[in-house]
This record gives sequence, C-alpha cells and structure tokens, in this order.
Amino acid sequence: MTQASAFPVLKQLECLEALRGSRLLILAASHLEIELLPELYEQCRSIGRVPRLDVLLQGRGGVVNDVRRIARLLRRFTDHLAFIVPFRCESSATLLALSADEIIAGDLAIFSPIDPHLHGSADGAGPAVFSCQDIRLFGEMCSDWFGVSSDEARIQSLGLLCNSIFPPTLTAFYRTTLEMLQIGEELLRFQLPDASEAARSKIIKQLMFGYHSHSYALAREDLAEIGLKLRSLPDVEDSAWEISKCLQARIGGGVRESEGDDWFDAVIGSRSGMKLRKRRPNGLAPSWVEVEIS
Repeated sequence: MTQASAFPVLKQLECLEALRGSRLLILAASHLEIELLPELYEQCRSIGRVPRLDVLLQGRGGVVNDVRRIARLLRRFTDHLAFIVPFRCESSATLLALSADEIIAGDLAIFSPIDPHLHGSADGAGPAVFSCQDIRLFGEMCSDWFGVSSDEARIQSLGLLCNSIFPPTLTAFYRTTLEMLQIGEELLRFQLPDASEAARSKIIKQLMFGYHSHSYALAREDLAEIGLKLRSLPDVEDSAWEISKCLQARIGGGVRESEGDDWFDAVIGSRSGMKLRKRRPNGLAPSWVEVEIS
C-alpha cells in the first residue's frame, strides 16, 4: 500500500513567495475534475483572499466544465492570478491557464491544443477516441487525397459520418465544441480584458483547430506567439522545477510498484498544509491524506 511521506518543498515554496511577493498554491492532478473543488476550496480559505496568488500547476487534462469552475474559484480569492508551469500543463490544464493574469512557463513547460474529444463505441469497431478535427477535416481529406469535389465531399462525408456515428451523438459533439469555444473565450477575458472579442476568439480557435493533433506539444514561445501573456523567470523556474520533480515522483498510477497498489492522483497544498488524494484499485471512493511539508 502506498504511504504518504513528507513533501520536501517548504524551502522552494518560501523562496517563490519571497521572489514573487505572493502566496503560492500547488495544484497537481492526473485529471482536473469537480471532485477536487471541496479540497481546493478549503485550501483557498486557509490562505485567505490575497492580492497576488500564484498557482504552481501540473496536469495532463480534465473536464472542461469542471476546469471553468476551478478557474472561477481561484479568481474569487485574489486580484492577480498567475500560473507557474514548470512541466506538463496539457489539454484542460492549458484551458485553465487561460484564466490567469499571466503565465510563467519554464524551459520544459508543455502545453497542448484544447480540441474536444469523443469516445468511440465499446465494441471496438472504430477508434477509441477521436477529435473534433477528425470530423471537421473529413471532407477536406476526401477532396485532397481522393480528388472528390468540395461539394460532393461534404455530402458524402455527412452520409458516411451519420452511418458511423449516431446523429444525436454527432450533434452532442458539435454542442461540446461550441461549449469549448464559449468557455475558452470566457476564461481568456480574465487574461486579455482589453482585447477585442474577435482577437480572443482567434486565439481559442487556434488552440482548438490550429494544430494537427491533440498531443502536439506547445512550448511557451508558441503560446506567446498567438497572443497569450507568458513570461520566463529563471529564478522562479529553479524553485518551481524542484517542486515539479517531487510531484512527478509522487503523482500518477505509473509511479506504483504494481497495479494492485494504491496511488496518489492529486496534490493540493501550500505552506498552510498539504494533502494528497489517494486512489484505490478496487474502485472505491478516493480519500485525502494530509502530509507534512518539510
């Protein structure tokens, strides 16, 4: 059984707060979801409302609607929200980062596109997961690869798609795409309040439709190039990377010695206290374990 040992990050936490003149919150999760909210709320309350809140963020995805709620909770506790990203900040974590006044990204920071995905049928007849781009570009692929006219490609692609995907499911996927656009633009208003609606929409559409795969690794330079507020601060990165290495060694099912072991899938903490969420392989509800910060 996995045991929670002390987190040796206090020195780095205090260093970052001194450098930034802020309070620091650590939020790391295998999957950003609504079930994190109660513990995140308790941690925010223990810190209190502060002028500047830095969140060291590490994650590889999550639920879009839940990320929106996480962002709004964090904004409620500060006038200036920054995300410090030393390593992975992909998919819905990238979406969450849009809600910051600024993003401080390290040399190894990895962001990604935010295009929605649809899970395939359980019978294994088709792909397990595919992106909205797989559907949107079907007609273009027919025209480009097979010389079908654009009008004919659109008609054929619609028929083929409806034969492969239950039409209400396809409609639900379309609604999910519209929802992603709406939430992305809503969160981006926090970071770019003076930008035009068209400018914000262009950024979100680039993140949704501008790359050829969901796993396309975006560096800080890529996000800065499309208009987001990113900075590199070497002094901040030194301490943030040490915290990230500690998180990498503790979080995720891949760090278990065997599949039968418990594992930790989330960390939420500050110098006020630190908790890890423990998952059990039998499917029972996870539990939070308090650990010492050293």
